[in-house]
This record gives sequence, structure tokens and C-alpha cells, in this order.
Amino acid sequence: MRSVAFSVLLLSSDPALHEKITQTLGGFTVTAACDVTAIPRAAVKQGFDAVLVEARQGSLKDFVEASQLVEPTRTMIVMGSSSVLIQSAEVLQVMTNGWGRLPTQARREAALDDIIETKLSAFVKTMRKGSARDLHPMLISAVERPLIALALRETNGNQIEAAHLLGMNRNTLRKKIMEFRIPVKRGRASKLSAV
Repeated sequence: MRSVAFSVLLLSSDPALHEKITQTLGGFTVTAACDVTAIPRAAVKQGFDAVLVEARQGSLKDFVEASQLVEPTRTMIVMGSSSVLIQSAEVLQVMTNGWGRLPTQARREAALDDIIETKLSAFVKTMRKGSARDLHPMLISAVERPLIALALRETNGNQIEAAHLLGMNRNTLRKKIMEFRIPVKRGRASKLSAV
């Protein structure tokens, strides 16, 4: 089972680079080795989220061997000079907000909840001061229209795919497109038109 902390493999024989990368990636698990044969077995079993390979004589062999140790669809592999690797480490640090952890699905969902709550808070306060009623249907339609428009844009106007993406029946989607007067792009050649 993979560790929760973001883990990085650094292949370099430069101790100064090891130190700089480890400092930059303070909250990360960093395994440094001169080559693939020097990587501890426990670290290989745990897996890596990123592999940084210093470009030097024979490093292409290290790169190929390191890429065979990891799941290529889940691991970032960077090969370059020490300055490129330091920049990559800085990018990783920014991506994880310095926590050494990538956002999990729960964190992303919580972040979405926080964004929505923040945006809605001011709106609800303003509406309450104005003695507004029926906020729920008003907000649902305000969110539903852009959501449907984005799903249609994402599926290039394919209403069957958009309905599937949204989790609704195609006829329901068509009804909502008409209700909200959402322009639908049909195919590549046609212009936007209401359905």
C-alpha cells in the first residue's frame, strides 16, 4: 500500500543536489540514490509519486530502469540538469501547498464546498436583507444552467453524452436546454442555436 505522503525518488550522485531537493521538499518523503541499484527495496515496494533523474553520463539507462520501477500513469518522471530538477521540486512544493501531500478526493470536495459556501454566503445575506423568498429554486436554476452549458461544451454539443455526464435522461436535458435557452453547438460546422 502506498504511503499517504508524497514520495519522490531522486537519482543523482551530487550530495549538494540531494540536500537542496530534500530542503525544498520538506514535507515529502525523498529517497536519494546514485543509481537504480542503490534504491532501498522498501522504498521500491512503497512506490514513488515522482522520479527526478539528473542528466549525466549513463543517466538514460537510469531513466529507463527507474521508469520500469513505477506505474507510468501515476508517476511523474523528470530528467534534466540539477537546475531543472530543483525547479521541478519547487513546482511539486507549490502543487501540494507545502504539505508534501497531493489533494485527495475528499480535500478537493471540501475545497469545492468551501468555495460554494463562501460565494453563497454573501448572496444569501443580501437576499435576506431584501426579504427575498424561494432561494432554493432560484439558486438551483442559477447553478443548473452553467452546469448544463459546460457539459454540452465538454461533449461538443452531443446531448446524449452530456445527459450521461450529468446523470439525467436525454429528454430531461432537452427540456432544460429549452427552459434555460442554452445555445447548443451541433457538430463542427454549425453555429450556435437554441434547441
